[in-house]
Amino acid sequence: MLIDGAIGFGDSHQVGVQARRLEDAGYAGVWCPETGHDPFFTLLMGAEHTERLQLGTGIAVAFARNPMTMAVLANDLQNLSRGRFMLGMGSQIKAHIEKRFSMPWSHPAPRMREFILAMREIWRCWNEGGKLSFSGDFYTHRLMTPFFNPGPNQYGTPKVFLAAVGPIMTEVAGEVADGLLVHGFTTERYLREVTMPALEKGLAKAGRDRKDFEIAYPGFVLTGDSAQQAEASVQLAKSQISFYGSTPAYRGVLELHGWGDLQTELNVLSKQGEWAKMAELIDDDVLDAFAIRCEPKEIPYKVYERFGGLVDRFSLYSMYDIDTAHWKKVMAELEG
Repeated sequence: MLIDGAIGFGDSHQVGVQARRLEDAGYAGVWCPETGHDPFFTLLMGAEHTERLQLGTGIAVAFARNPMTMAVLANDLQNLSRGRFMLGMGSQIKAHIEKRFSMPWSHPAPRMREFILAMREIWRCWNEGGKLSFSGDFYTHRLMTPFFNPGPNQYGTPKVFLAAVGPIMTEVAGEVADGLLVHGFTTERYLREVTMPALEKGLAKAGRDRKDFEIAYPGFVLTGDSAQQAEASVQLAKSQISFYGSTPAYRGVLELHGWGDLQTELNVLSKQGEWAKMAELIDDDVLDAFAIRCEPKEIPYKVYERFGGLVDRFSLYSMYDIDTAHWKKVMAELEG
């Protein structure tokens, strides 16, 4: 199991320092979200200050772009990072695509499937030569003159990870992506009973094998060197879980556990701006379904107990900073 971290939070001028510190601590890779900053710029800075750390967008919003612009960005980062880039993409939700990005929204799973296939055709044209020819229901790419062709990438094409929650998008990931970015709002039960069957269906459709596919999971790990730190991590997790739970697109996760009504309550409160009340609705049963609560020394065993043999990459959605010396020991045990 590979252990990943995260960069892209806080002061952008410290990204290089953050990335180097994570590499020194033993992390296999880092993921950068597209929130308040552009993840591609952030990862470029991270690449300049590291040598072996893998660098992934977690996620870059696909539908805010098109296959050509995404192909160019990913190709450049793959080259500049010397083959260490991982393109993690997600659809985002309709409201953000239409109201924040002013971009079209329709049939997200078929559109995403076509987006990835179109991007792969663009990369094929650059790396193997020949005419660019892609025609689909959502995207058409038929023009590539020498002036705009970067030529073959000596490091090949980057791996494509697709973020998914629902079974339809998960099936698309299995069919056309190289890996799956599991959403943090995913329980072990949902992962086993909904995600994995959908993923296997997509892999089978494309005649692919699970061993050639990576699953990356950001898990809530709530711990602390003191009772105060542990409690603070719990409260932060409750706030995050309640925020995710208010999203209608993620209702299926709660419904699997019989908590569908909770999603309705959270959604109503979110529209009222009652963030504190939302967190109060996350009881111990809900918290324990989404999060691992343990002492720092127990982290490797608790993670493997829940996700060993199920995921290939694990990011600790931790709510506090563990002492560096102790953390290196935890990392070694996790990767061992």
